[in-house]
Amino acid sequence: MGNEAPSAPEAAASTSSRLRAGTIARYATGSLGTGGFATLPGLVLTYYLTDSLGVAALAAGAVITIAKVWDVIIDPVIGALTDRDLARHGSRRRLMLIGACALPLLFAVTFAVPPALGPLAAGIWVLLAFTLTATAFSLFQVPYIALPAELTPRYDERTRLLTWRVVVLTLAILLFGAGGPALRRVSDDPVVGYLVMGIVCGVVIGLGMLVATTVAKRSAPAPAVAPAPAVAPAAENPGIREHYAAGIRALRRSRPFRMLLSTFVLQALATGLMLAGAQYVATWVLHSEAAVELLFVALIAPALLAAPGWGAVARRIGKERTFAIASVVFAIAALTILGVLWAPGDWIYVPVGVAGIAYAGMQSLPMAMLPDVISHDEQTNGPGQAGSFSGVWTAGETVGFALGATTLSLILAMTGYVSRAAGQVVEQPDAAVAGIVVSFSLVPAVLIALSLVTLARYPLRRADIDAS
Repeated sequence: MGNEAPSAPEAAASTSSRLRAGTIARYATGSLGTGGFATLPGLVLTYYLTDSLGVAALAAGAVITIAKVWDVIIDPVIGALTDRDLARHGSRRRLMLIGACALPLLFAVTFAVPPALGPLAAGIWVLLAFTLTATAFSLFQVPYIALPAELTPRYDERTRLLTWRVVVLTLAILLFGAGGPALRRVSDDPVVGYLVMGIVCGVVIGLGMLVATTVAKRSAPAPAVAPAPAVAPAAENPGIREHYAAGIRALRRSRPFRMLLSTFVLQALATGLMLAGAQYVATWVLHSEAAVELLFVALIAPALLAAPGWGAVARRIGKERTFAIASVVFAIAALTILGVLWAPGDWIYVPVGVAGIAYAGMQSLPMAMLPDVISHDEQTNGPGQAGSFSGVWTAGETVGFALGATTLSLILAMTGYVSRAAGQVVEQPDAAVAGIVVSFSLVPAVLIALSLVTLARYPLRRADIDAS
């Protein structure tokens, strides 16, 4: 397998030496874009709909869910297309560039709803704009996730590569999670504030993505070094059905992939739910919209130091065991937050900080395990299908985060949450405030506990990868 893996830049040298620092830095910079896009819409978009545009909570959840369902539909197609690009042109860069260039404009448009529109028209505007934005993001994200399996075949080098990616990801979460809402306050007019936030953050996200595209650049297409008869015909002129079939085949034949993906989707649902609920906790539990920035500082500041630490632990005891430990710590910290139902106060920042330490491991470790899964599949089925894996993975991640926002909107609707237009003053019923707290603590803790069941069935270990 080792001589077949280098299908991306600098990979040829990776079989015998450590990855270059420049390669790691450029690849990690892409997480400035992926972290920004995953964080900011998840944090403010539901709240933007319910508390600025006056869209009902259930309708706001539907808007985000529909956009994400579209993502799930197209991600396997993009995965197959990026595999075809790699086979024909020796690079996954084309789709990454299209996504990186289109996203800034579309991101800004999402938060540029004219104030004269009513809730129905505003919801449709956001639905269309955010769906297009999510499509641009997928064009970048799917090939971006496929690259680590090609950059190096080595178990520990992938941990090193993905650890630094998560360091940048953590910085991005802090930058966008705290800086995005702060940009929103540059004007007393919420309409202007959201527009400024959309423009500035869209440009930063796009720049991070553009830097990462340079890692995928090659001077020549990858020749058919090891022809894969089962894949080549589909690569020549694949139809829509074949795109989905490739993803389904990846799920069926790879038990490690199924177990890892199931774990990651459940955890994405948990973290997506907490992310969507953070602004509501700040506004209605801590009684300050600005408190969301402090919540993110409490979450991310410890994580910045923790990410390399989780990587070091993984090198000693294995990625899967370290991943389980991080997940347990996160679940306990999330459950502790339930106490604000009876004793609201600033002490909430302590368990949030502990959750941040665990979150760093929950992000870096599964992303470092995915290239191992792809390599394991290559040993028996041949190379050339990393895009199919990454397409299904991105679709699963999208499902998790989408269902997080959907679950929050359902809880808000069931507990009687009162939506409002910008500047309007409302009172929330006690049941709605309790629902916000439960969605930020108890429900995520239960989801993490469920994810440990599938993680326990993940079969790959260091010897399975390095022996190849």
